[in-house]
Amino acid sequence: MEKDIISYPPKIFADKYIFENYLKVWTTIPLLSYIKNTIIFAGGVVITSVFFDSLAAYAFARMNFKGKNILFYLVLLTMMIPFQVFMIPLFIEINKMSLLDSYIGLILPRMTSAFGIFMMRSFFVSLPKDLEEAARVDGLNEFKIFYKIMLPLCKPALLTLGIFTLMNNWNDLLYPLLLTSKTEMRTLPAGLALFTGQHISFYGPVMAGTVISMIPLLLVYIFAQKYFVQGVVMSGMKE
Repeated sequence: MEKDIISYPPKIFADKYIFENYLKVWTTIPLLSYIKNTIIFAGGVVITSVFFDSLAAYAFARMNFKGKNILFYLVLLTMMIPFQVFMIPLFIEINKMSLLDSYIGLILPRMTSAFGIFMMRSFFVSLPKDLEEAARVDGLNEFKIFYKIMLPLCKPALLTLGIFTLMNNWNDLLYPLLLTSKTEMRTLPAGLALFTGQHISFYGPVMAGTVISMIPLLLVYIFAQKYFVQGVVMSGMKE
């Protein structure tokens, strides 16, 4: 009940437990639209970021080119820049590209990340060189070596990076709030936050929506938790 939620002093355990808010939330706020937007946004970022981060990480780890180390250090330096520093230039850029309130506008700036490149590079560096040398003898080019030999070996790292990326984007509030202004384009955190500010009396449905938004991440974590405790290198080979 609303009075139990806002009661003072707050109670750890309620006097009565009801499921009414879990039913009411679907009609009180456009929760289904928020869930759809979050799935498209977070899912699109996971797919594109994992792919491009792996490509960049493979180049930094296994290929030799001029300025490789300097470029990699520059990538790492971007991790030290908080989002608040460049969020206004990002908004202006996305606005000039007419991508505000669009899935492309949400996904495009996050199609790669310095953390993902660093993580995948650490994995690729540890793989034995005998694998790619044997592949080159068989006539495979660099992309086929990456796609057919290296990528299947880094399944645990890919899934781990995918889970981290999913969690960061699924729970992100400021970024989607900055790049969306229409209610129908809001993600779960942004939609729930704005709804709380506009309708402060509906604490119950909003808190129920928050619990519902946590369920997909909980299921993903339960399914893939074993990859957090597995070894980074799964090839079974050592130098």
